[in-house]
Amino acid sequence: MLKIGIVGLPNVGKSTLFKALTNVAVDIQNYPFTTIDPNVGVVRVPDERVDALALMSNSKKKIYTTIEFIDIAGLVKGAAQGEGLGNKFLANIREVDAIAHVVRVFEDKNITHVHNKIDPINDIEIIQTELELADLQTKESRAKKKDHRDLPELDLLADKKVIFVLNCSESQLANNWTPSFVKTSEGKPDDNLLKAIAGRDYVVLSTPLELILSESTQDEKKEYLTTFGIKESGLDKLIKQSYKTLDLLTFLTTGEDETRAWTAHIGDPIPRAARAIHTDFEKLFIRAEVINWKMLLESGSWVEARSKGLLKTVGRDYIIQEGDVVEIKI
Repeated sequence: MLKIGIVGLPNVGKSTLFKALTNVAVDIQNYPFTTIDPNVGVVRVPDERVDALALMSNSKKKIYTTIEFIDIAGLVKGAAQGEGLGNKFLANIREVDAIAHVVRVFEDKNITHVHNKIDPINDIEIIQTELELADLQTKESRAKKKDHRDLPELDLLADKKVIFVLNCSESQLANNWTPSFVKTSEGKPDDNLLKAIAGRDYVVLSTPLELILSESTQDEKKEYLTTFGIKESGLDKLIKQSYKTLDLLTFLTTGEDETRAWTAHIGDPIPRAARAIHTDFEKLFIRAEVINWKMLLESGSWVEARSKGLLKTVGRDYIIQEGDVVEIKI
């Protein structure tokens, strides 16, 4: 399962984001350190293709892909040396596939900032420095061990892919806030935040609004989105961005028993992608029938698609594509 670690300084909106993502009751307080063990939640990835194909196939079950989000407790400057909650939490980051780094850009006098000022660039640098310091300690520890050259390659924290979650206020969101809106103390445009995240993936959202949306009905959610002039929730954007950042895609299977979404890496040949369905499929794979999900829906059924000659029979060299519906032959 895909794992995303949510990190950031205290009081930037991490736990609110986690609660909105998972609708799990976590401790949200105006204190720097509210947890010792990371909160873990599994989030269903919304996918209209699963719904549509399940309806077409009259499937008994619908199974979506999932992402495991880990709310890693607030880091502070010096965490790698044991400050705050210490480097125990940096160790938790090693378990994840990517990092969602929540950065505070909103002003709120009722929510204290650990450094008593809103400075997203400094916040980014602090977390990045702590990750690099933790890596340095890991390298030094490795170098002291005998036969360290024969040990597995290090999984360095600073090398993990990062998605910056720029947490703004609801009013900023309503005004289509972007990183280019940041101003200097003299009120002039400040492009330092853009430089700090240059070449990195990011999403802009407001965690208070996301929490409201996560607790709303579908009709209420649509009304809120219309009010704020946005097409989709920040959570949906984060989930989609997670797939893009990690070069992942979704393929599907459908039938009377179930319609299901599966995750593969972009560029995977179909036998490797089929491991997600069953580990034996990669070795035993002979061929597969493949069709794009939209084409299958337009056909009305797998049988109709076959009769129209729309199903492709592919071998081991076929590269799985986003939205493929497959039937594996072994």
